[in-house]
Amino acid sequence: MLQTIYRLDKNELLDNLRAWNNVLRRKVHLIACGGTAMTLLGVKASTKDVDFMVPDIKEYNYLIKQLLAMGYAQTTGSGWQRNGEVFHFDIFRGNYIHTTGLLESPLKAGRNKPLAEFSHLYIGILNDYDLISSKLMRGTRVDYEDCVMLATAHMDELNLERLATHFHEMVSYDVAEERLRPNIDYFFERLLEGK
Repeated sequence: MLQTIYRLDKNELLDNLRAWNNVLRRKVHLIACGGTAMTLLGVKASTKDVDFMVPDIKEYNYLIKQLLAMGYAQTTGSGWQRNGEVFHFDIFRGNYIHTTGLLESPLKAGRNKPLAEFSHLYIGILNDYDLISSKLMRGTRVDYEDCVMLATAHMDELNLERLATHFHEMVSYDVAEERLRPNIDYFFERLLEGK
């Protein structure tokens, strides 16, 4: 029996978030990261994972209470899903994506690209430097492919020297620094192969 892997496109994701907005009574800032950011930027057609950061801790705590009230259950350390739904949301607390810490809050000016703002829900997209660096720190085959796609799509506005400096600074705070440091060089090799 073939298993269908459900992938979420931008419109379906925004419809889901509008439903969240209808329940919220306070402002919550969601910052898309990972494949979700790439889908919302139009670089990828869809994503199988839904990844958001909630940088403000009070907003994060409030959102989690509301998700529980909406019938979501915690399925992993950061994962939330409602019974019977295919959508699985990873909601990261503070300035972290999985275990990768960002250098600055994505709520600071210029650290995210506004996508949509409803009455209570702000949806932004993580900036390219943090997005690429955080994916390179995970370093899976798909992460490299995504980074090459994003860099290629945004080559006119992306400063590769700044990206390398940003990555090296981020990785300097990671316990696996020595193992992760070569990932940027491998990314640049892949990027040059694609030209």
